[in-house]
Parts: sequence; C-alpha cells; structure tokens
Amino acid sequence: MFKNLTVYRIGPDWAATLEQIEESLDKARFVPCGTTQPKSFGWVEPRGIPHAPLVESVGGQLLLKLMIEAKVLPGSVVKRRTEELAAHIEQTSGRKPGKKQMKEIKEQAVLELLPMAFTKQASVHVWIDPKARLLVIDSGSQARAEEVVTALVKDLDGFAVSPLQTQESAAVAMSEWLVAGEPPAGFSVDRECELKSADEMKSVVRYSRHPLDIEEVRQHIAGGKVPTKLAMTWSDRVSFVLTDTMLVKKLSFLDVVFEGQSSDKDDNFDADAAIATGELCKLIPDLVDALGGELTLG
Repeated sequence: MFKNLTVYRIGPDWAATLEQIEESLDKARFVPCGTTQPKSFGWVEPRGIPHAPLVESVGGQLLLKLMIEAKVLPGSVVKRRTEELAAHIEQTSGRKPGKKQMKEIKEQAVLELLPMAFTKQASVHVWIDPKARLLVIDSGSQARAEEVVTALVKDLDGFAVSPLQTQESAAVAMSEWLVAGEPPAGFSVDRECELKSADEMKSVVRYSRHPLDIEEVRQHIAGGKVPTKLAMTWSDRVSFVLTDTMLVKKLSFLDVVFEGQSSDKDDNFDADAAIATGELCKLIPDLVDALGGELTLG
C-alpha cells in the first residue's frame, strides 16, 4: 500500500469526525480534465470500489486517495505550433511578434492543443493518524506531496500541517552512522548508499549491493561528501531508503510481517492497511528518535 513516506505534523486545532471528512471530500470528488483544462485533482475511493466511502477507517487510522490527471503536451509540439502561429502573424502583418506577444501566442497554442492531448493519471495514498496527529503521504516527491497537502488544506476545514522536523538532519546522522559503523538502536544499515560532494564539482559516488562498513566510505565522508541516500532495515521487519531530506523511499515489508495473515482476497484492503499502519506507527517514532527527536518550532 505504501512505497514512500513524506511525513507531516498535523496542527493542534484540527478535529473532524469521519462523517465530516467524508462530507468535505465528497464536494471535491475527482472529475477528469475538461477540454482545455491542463490538470485536475480530486478524491476517489481508496478501496477502489465505485460509490464506496472516500475515507476509510481501519483500526482508527484514516485512509484517503487523491487522483491527479494531467494533459500531456510535449514541449516540442507546443514549440512547433507556437512558431507556426508566429510565422502566420509575421506574414499577414509584416511585423515579427515581440516577447510579450510570443508569450500570448504560446498560450494560444497550448489552448489549441489541449483538446487533442493525451491524459496521464496518478493516484496518491494518504494516511491520517488522528491520535498521533500525523499525515503520511505515499510520495517520494516533495512537489507531489505538497500538491496533496494543498488539496487537503483546501478541502478540509481547519486542516493545517507542517513538515515533521528532527533535531538532527538526516544527512548529518547518516554520516555519523557510516563513520562510526554503528547504526541507531533498532536499525541496521544495508548495502546501498549514495554520497555527493557539496562543492562545484557535484561529484557522486554510489554503492549498490556493497558492504558500507569500509574505509573507502569513511574517506569519502572525511573528504566532504555527504550521504544523500542510505538503505536501512528497521527491526528486521521493514526495509527502506532514507534520504538527506528525510523522505523514506523504496519501503518494503519483510516476510516476517505477513506471518499468520489470512490470504482471503476479499480482506486484502483491510489487512494491508492494518499491517502497513501498524508497522509504520512504530517505525516513524523510532526513526524520529534516531534523528535526535522531533524539533518543535517555537
């Protein structure tokens, strides 16, 4: 269910019942792009069943799903049509369009092409933990996560969030773990890492399926390279890649997590949701502790 984690802290003033959230989301259901609409956002049923609820509660955890549809217009196609329109204006008026007019011509070209454009859809799973006051978005892209946050703030009255911040940056902590050869309690370092230099060279060193407790890695860090990605495993139950911006990517639940689980397909959604949220409810606080605890602004 979740492959990536971008985590936010929900503001203290927001509270809503399941019915209130459902009513709010219903007003912002997903509708495909109109003829000349470049992008469309809206909420869809997280269970994937038409007319099912737009917010599902599993063990007190709230699950939502945002659908995003965008028209695909290759830049080269827009450029060619813009040049055709500009050439026509130059031929008929005898005057080459200026910078301001070229911008207007490009906008006209886009409007002409949008009705013929292909559409691309992407859905994003959203998890709200009301008790822990956490918002978790299944996205490894900060920009996409911010689109989801914008939709939530717009559609849910009083909803406000801020990025979950820690006392120690992930980049500094990962450097310490690699140099000391000692991961934080409850975690192990796996065999994948990316190191980048902060100078103008922007040199990158990547290790894949390679032991990281070696002198070469320590020398790279001593030379100024900073870990930007590090593969880790938590409690022998969940593997992931931590980034320097505290995004969690490539999330994978290990086999031990599924031991004793029912294989009934009709129960897959609830079982997957319960497993994912149950494990992540423990992993996220442990990861925050490993990074020095939460930084409370103000």
